[in-house]
Amino acid sequence: MKIREWDHSLKVRLIGESIMNITFWMFFPFLAIYFADEFGKGKAGLLLILSQLFSVIANLTGGYCADRFGRKRMMVLSSFGQGLSFLLFAFANSPWYDSAFIGFFAFSIASIFGSLYWPASQAMVADVVEEKDRSDVFAVFYTSINIAVVIGPILGGIFFFTYRFELMIFAALTCFLLAFVLFKWTDETNPRSSQSIETENRKWYDVLVDQVKDYHVIVRDKIFMLFIIAGVLSAQTFMQLDLLIPVYTKETIDVQTIFSFGDWTLSINGERAFGVLVSENGLLVALFTVGISKWVSRFYAKNVFAVSSILYAVSMWVFGLTDWFWGLVIAMVIFTLGELLIVGLQQSFISVLAPEHMRGQYFAAASLRYTIGRMIAPAAIPLTIWAGYFWTFTIIALLSLASAALYYYMFILYGQQKAESSPR
Repeated sequence: MKIREWDHSLKVRLIGESIMNITFWMFFPFLAIYFADEFGKGKAGLLLILSQLFSVIANLTGGYCADRFGRKRMMVLSSFGQGLSFLLFAFANSPWYDSAFIGFFAFSIASIFGSLYWPASQAMVADVVEEKDRSDVFAVFYTSINIAVVIGPILGGIFFFTYRFELMIFAALTCFLLAFVLFKWTDETNPRSSQSIETENRKWYDVLVDQVKDYHVIVRDKIFMLFIIAGVLSAQTFMQLDLLIPVYTKETIDVQTIFSFGDWTLSINGERAFGVLVSENGLLVALFTVGISKWVSRFYAKNVFAVSSILYAVSMWVFGLTDWFWGLVIAMVIFTLGELLIVGLQQSFISVLAPEHMRGQYFAAASLRYTIGRMIAPAAIPLTIWAGYFWTFTIIALLSLASAALYYYMFILYGQQKAESSPR
């Protein structure tokens, strides 16, 4: 499906979110280093776990609200809320006041608003794009994110540690701009939007009861629950790109020479090395997402999901075995290939499982793979104090292998379900 054939709301979102994502990736990869330096690795890991616990709750609430009150309204509200959060983060790193704790609080609030945004965002795609084209559309959005991952960390390595206040002000203004663009130039796509008016005059506890009932239906979907559990185990590995890996590279790479020619040498320290690794990941994803998404469509989904988790596991072992910069580059190639295999496939699979009237909640529940994965992933940082880096990476790899086994079992059950439901 060509971009020119997209619904205009998706085109507007693609442009607006691309600008926002570049700004976001100018500071996000460096936050684990910032908090670890300010609080220590043990306290930083526990605080990050706590912040993501609230994001889990917000994620479910976001899916419910996307279905009940509309995709557009939730996206505009979330963008504006993130803008206010980044303003607070800027204040906590201003020339007049400095507080890592308030900065952490602002980051946590921004994460909550982000968890409210994405269920509505993904449900909007499922609303306006036919099933056969959804994988391609999700892949394009994912590619735009990873173009931001290439550009953002390079700029962030320059600005985050020196001009943090100005960077966070810019991030806040970008969020406000995105909120305005979404409000002005996107349409509501919620198929149940006419029902949203009915909820406005209802008691809050009636809405809460309905929400619990709706999610109870999702929990009873055994295949979908296996998908979430396997996804959580896989996601905790993926999240180490923003947590364990930056701390690891900062501590293990002092200054290394990566190129030399005659008397000329090019050296790199740990912080810059991490910026290069993140940009490598983003560049590979930006270049190969669409092509690999089409390529893997010819294989059985259960094999693709399982191999993805296995590649994540291998990459973790390679990371734990080396502090050589080029060894880390190789590990990142393996890591990125695991990521690329399921980029568009997993979102398309969710849209197939989800009933039309519960898409937002299914996407929200599916996003628990990342919110819960992000919640448990910071435990790896204090774990390094007790177990060391090698065994920490090994434990993460074993959890990823468990994910591969669960994915394989889930697809076996899914195939049996389809065979039983098909007409004889």
